Amino acid sequence: MSSSRIAVFASGQGSNFAALIEAQRAGQLGGGGIELLVSDRPEAFVASRAEAAGVPALLLRPKEFGSRELYEAKIVAELKRRDIGLIVLAGYMRLITPVLLEPYAGRIINIHPSLLPAFAGKDAIGQALDYGVKLTGVTVHFVDGGMDTGPVIAQRSIEVEAGDTAESLAERIHQVEYELYPEVVAAFAAGKVELHGRHVIVRQ
Repeated sequence: MSSSRIAVFASGQGSNFAALIEAQRAGQLGGGGIELLVSDRPEAFVASRAEAAGVPALLLRPKEFGSRELYEAKIVAELKRRDIGLIVLAGYMRLITPVLLEPYAGRIINIHPSLLPAFAGKDAIGQALDYGVKLTGVTVHFVDGGMDTGPVIAQRSIEVEAGDTAESLAERIHQVEYELYPEVVAAFAAGKVELHGRHVIVRQ
């Protein structure tokens, strides 16, 4: 499997998918190429983005499979057929089972709108505002069997401003996501990311 062959998993609008496509077009993915979109919601707008970008899409409805494991087995078969080496979760709203985790251990990454381990799970931006923190941010991390519990690859902080709403803070967070995620994917494609237990080294 080559880390330069990338599959993006998404369930919604696909704004991070679009940012990765733009980075690829600009030659900023370290030689990596997005070879496949996987979505558990065929009607999601990200599918239209993939079609417009000329990226093949695997669009599945999990309820049509007998179990989460059977659903993921179908995905794994397609990933292997395409020799995918890196899975990039970009708003993919499903927990992953060992069927996908085991063959792609150390090759699945996710982006989360907080400085993990703070504010894991859903509505991280709302959690940060409710808690009253002065700093929040963005984390790119490896995916394991938990909810946003995998080793941290990269983080970037964002100040919470007086009067921020969930919408205004989300807008600034998204802009950071669109910059940070392509940088991390490029580092993977260039073979610069090393995982040692819970510690990650990103070589320059």
